[in-house]
Amino acid sequence: MKSLQSIKLSSSYLIILVFVLLSQTHFAQNVELTYTTASKRWVKAKKFLQKTNENTSANIKIYADSLLQEVDGIGGAFNELGWEAINALDADSGKDVINALFSKEGGCNFSMCRIPIGASDYALSYYSHNDVPEDFVMRDFNIDRDRYILIPYLKAALKVRPDLKIWASPWTPPAWMKVNEHYSLRAGDWNNRANGNRMDPGAQILSNATAFKMQDQYLKAYALYFSKFIQAYKKEGIDLFSIQPQNEIAYAPNWPSCTWRAEDFSIFIGDYLGPKLEEDGLDTEIWLGTINWSKPDYVRTILDNKKAAKYIKGVGFQWGGSNAIPAINKEYPDLKYMQTENKCGEGENDWTSFDRSWETLVHFFNNKAGSHMYWNMVLDETGKSAWGGWPQNSMVVIDKQTKKVTYTDEFYLFKHLSHFVQPGDHYLKSSEGKNHLAFRLKDGRTLVLLNNPEDKKQNVNLELGTNTIAVSVEAKSINTIIITK
Repeated sequence: MKSLQSIKLSSSYLIILVFVLLSQTHFAQNVELTYTTASKRWVKAKKFLQKTNENTSANIKIYADSLLQEVDGIGGAFNELGWEAINALDADSGKDVINALFSKEGGCNFSMCRIPIGASDYALSYYSHNDVPEDFVMRDFNIDRDRYILIPYLKAALKVRPDLKIWASPWTPPAWMKVNEHYSLRAGDWNNRANGNRMDPGAQILSNATAFKMQDQYLKAYALYFSKFIQAYKKEGIDLFSIQPQNEIAYAPNWPSCTWRAEDFSIFIGDYLGPKLEEDGLDTEIWLGTINWSKPDYVRTILDNKKAAKYIKGVGFQWGGSNAIPAINKEYPDLKYMQTENKCGEGENDWTSFDRSWETLVHFFNNKAGSHMYWNMVLDETGKSAWGGWPQNSMVVIDKQTKKVTYTDEFYLFKHLSHFVQPGDHYLKSSEGKNHLAFRLKDGRTLVLLNNPEDKKQNVNLELGTNTIAVSVEAKSINTIIITK
């Protein structure tokens, strides 16, 4: 009899033990962690969950039912020099780079990207889509150059990600539409770096005055220029969801550029560009941008112009406009917001670049941005533009001589977000802190993007509803944590 009781007791312990093990296994299957450090890339963690108890305090509290702005897209910029670098590779290696950026399976899964209208500072040379002076009716407008460079780059991406959203902005109007009749605003080399331009110094426009010829025939022609660009790309099978009519609207460098006074930009949008796109039946949205001015008054002046505001669906702030977005997103809550270009770096492509991009990411998502753009997705080993001699960072570095392809720390930062977070997902309210972001995915899962800037491992407690989850994260790491109910 005693032996039978002992057997029953042992059986009870066994049942309890099995139940506990099953519960722990079930819990582990519902929390996934992927991390990256400077030396370990995209690692699926196995043993990372820590024990919690009733006295465990949450380092990060996530308000699962407090949905904030909807995510519109995450990605980077297409430029001519990026495609030239990709074409230095054999066909299969080039496809591998495109897949790494756009594939839903193993890539960054980018959902929104940017193209220039005419020459950017990372074009091979100056150009616009109509360089014939005083062609006000745009008889000679064409996108012939893009058909050989930018459009093949775009179509390679669209083949992998057909629903990729694309927006466009010019660095400069055609030179003949500008007061100084030059693509740039500043003469000579830039910041003691060679390869500038040889503009007559007397033609410089350095005061943020409007560099565009504010005459009716030029304004009408420029609005027509945008309309024709949108329609020409549509004929190529590429729909532009939005345009931002001027890149870096308050900057006068020695590469393609054009400054505008806020009052004049309001006139162009409200009296010319908006009505022209409406007249031509185009549904491409007009966003105000890209704003690189740190004071909110510039944007306020334009948004308070009723004619212009009628057509503006969102505002794109470059990192240089970071200080303006906190006030503007509160004053104009019905607009959408975008971070249009992260800090360019100096070609270091290391974890310090990661730190700067992380700071920008947190700042803009916490100020209602629903889309977030990197600058050059791909560059060669020099990282240099055709003008500035300025080596800049990129997500992918292609050595055109050795054919080596390097995926940088910033590539993995963006992948940790964009591989999972897609249009239609939502940013979530969470406790204050500069080292985390939280999102609600469309399928109901919660994603926490967690940065550990410390030189040692950290245990972090996440409070989600009535549950507290403790995770251990690697030193100097970016971590994507996905929690399934």
